[in-house]
Amino acid sequence: MAKRKAFITGITGQDGSYLAEILLEKDYEVYGMIRRSSSFNTARIDHIFGDVELVFGDLTDGSVLNRLMRTIQPDEVYNLGAQSHVQVSFEIPEFTADTTGMGTLRLLDAIREEGVRCRFYEAGSSEMFGKVLETPQTEATPFYPRSPYGVSKVFGYWITRNYREAYGMYAVNGILFNHESPRRGPTFVTRKVTRAIGAILRGEQDELRLGNLEAKRDWGFARDYMEGAWQMLQAEEPDDYILATGETHSVRELLDEAFGYVELDWNKYVKIDERYFRPSEVDLLLGDASKAREKLGWEPRVRFPELVRMMVDHDRERRHTEEHYV
Repeated sequence: MAKRKAFITGITGQDGSYLAEILLEKDYEVYGMIRRSSSFNTARIDHIFGDVELVFGDLTDGSVLNRLMRTIQPDEVYNLGAQSHVQVSFEIPEFTADTTGMGTLRLLDAIREEGVRCRFYEAGSSEMFGKVLETPQTEATPFYPRSPYGVSKVFGYWITRNYREAYGMYAVNGILFNHESPRRGPTFVTRKVTRAIGAILRGEQDELRLGNLEAKRDWGFARDYMEGAWQMLQAEEPDDYILATGETHSVRELLDEAFGYVELDWNKYVKIDERYFRPSEVDLLLGDASKAREKLGWEPRVRFPELVRMMVDHDRERRHTEEHYV
């Protein structure tokens, strides 16, 4: 029996690297799309480099997406590629919309045009809820995005549902709340904190500049969430699911947990910097993943304290590859 083929956009990112590992463990043939660059940003997948097939492409290039769907004929497509940084999306809103929003449309249309019989996963985001209209957020909670990134993800969500309903495609949205790991990019607040702790312990840094310490997030472990993404495509019928821990913690609590773990007082190191405040803030995100639990049997395994300690332990040691994590 031939191996199932999976195609992943964003394979060099945090989520893509974990998903590729999971699929290889399940004996898939894994194809990953990467953008051409003068430097290879493959640090997160170097350990499986020889086991995956990397192909050049870009979510802004519809013609290459058509060709890749036609030639690979995947059984499952995971769209994880995006300009995924919320703060940066205010600086480059058009590029964010073109990759994160229109990129989803181009990929869906490539699948449709080439007649590929596959199952499609769209990486949604809790940022779609933005200025939340109810707490906790469920699959029925109205969207109110507060950034160009969030707006772009809402477009990706609705175009995925539209192609499912208009063309009968097996297409699902995974609405994932914040998920972190030692592979998280260094500009995201969790990794920024744990990297700073490592640098402070090594005597390389004496302050950490942050923005809003009161923002609350539902933080889980990225690998757990990629297991959930795979589970969504194994269900009999396509549907949309939230993945979340059901717990919320503030950035201040993150500092308490991370610095407390290494017996440091974060008040001696943290400086509030106005540059890190967003033009429109998202104050509270808290997800209800009961639908995924009931229909898919999905549960988050790693909880907040364990996640923070895992990341601190990683960043206590200098990693020669981590500067390439973007």
